[in-house]
Amino acid sequence: QVQLKESGGGLVQPGGSLRLSCVDSGSLFSIFDMGWYRQVPGKRRDMVATVTTTNRTNYADSVMGRFTISRDNAKNTVNLQMNSLKPDDTAVYYCNAHRAGRFLLGKWYDPTDFWGQGTRVTVSS
Repeated sequence: QVQLKESGGGLVQPGGSLRLSCVDSGSLFSIFDMGWYRQVPGKRRDMVATVTTTNRTNYADSVMGRFTISRDNAKNTVNLQMNSLKPDDTAVYYCNAHRAGRFLLGKWYDPTDFWGQGTRVTVSS
């Protein structure tokens, strides 16, 4: 079972930095691809950054060069270091654990996703 909890959000001025953390209280963290997503009111939840089980990373164009995602399987955590923050980064940030759909012993298993409760990030002067 996967249970995710984010922390580290808050109010920061433009140009500042925040470090978000997500911890899984379960025991299967290492088999999931992990990611950070964000959402503003009335908008779709968008991918910010992902890191696979093999440490391959991917970033949204809007955060490339400013944000860094990392994971520590020994601590069941995934982090998002956010630098040079902009007002447009204001959102609720969600931690995601994803397992791709797959065939196993001739049977198809649907993809699965787990989500944290979210942590608020406000970038304002």
